[in-house]
Amino acid sequence: MIILEDFTVGSLAVRAYVIGCPEKKEAMVIDPAGSEQLIADRIDSLGLRLKYIVNTHGHPDHTCGNKKMQEITGAPVLMHEADDKLFRDPEVAGMFLAWGFEPAPPADEYIEDGDVIRVGNLGFEVIHTPGHSPGSVCLYGQNYIVTGDTLFIDAIGRTDLPGGSYDTLIKSLKTRIYPLPDPTIVLPGHDYGPKPTATLGEQKKTNPYLSF
Repeated sequence: MIILEDFTVGSLAVRAYVIGCPEKKEAMVIDPAGSEQLIADRIDSLGLRLKYIVNTHGHPDHTCGNKKMQEITGAPVLMHEADDKLFRDPEVAGMFLAWGFEPAPPADEYIEDGDVIRVGNLGFEVIHTPGHSPGSVCLYGQNYIVTGDTLFIDAIGRTDLPGGSYDTLIKSLKTRIYPLPDPTIVLPGHDYGPKPTATLGEQKKTNPYLSF
């Protein structure tokens, strides 16, 4: 059993997800980039305790809610080291300040490829998928994959921001995402496609970036 809630938050309409274990009453929130109090209140109303704040990558539209969510809940922030360091670099942070985003505080814990984030009886494997950013990760478990900005429905994330690489992103998709089972449900970081979600099998048929 799994509790799954999604929220569209922030000025760039990020898709934030709450994943919880109904048996152990633990939850994680992924990319809480706005409406932090609303998300926290929903977690409380479900009878859950927030164990982790997890970022799929370090872009500020996905991390700008970390500080407030942490102040509300006390939960630690988990991110890949490559993005935590890159997006706190003064030059890179300055670019995003110009866009109106304050730099996020440092992550409390680093996650890397192969780690398993455990929430109650649930486990989600960290899959490192660089390309959109050096430290982009996807979270795979319970027949779901949370893809952040690595994979959208019928599209992929941009690669023209600091640390981005189109060739690296395609390699990540081909070697890390494509081999996963077709019934896996894709939960993207933005609703940029014809529908909010789809199975990986459907995406192999309709997403031009998965036509390997």
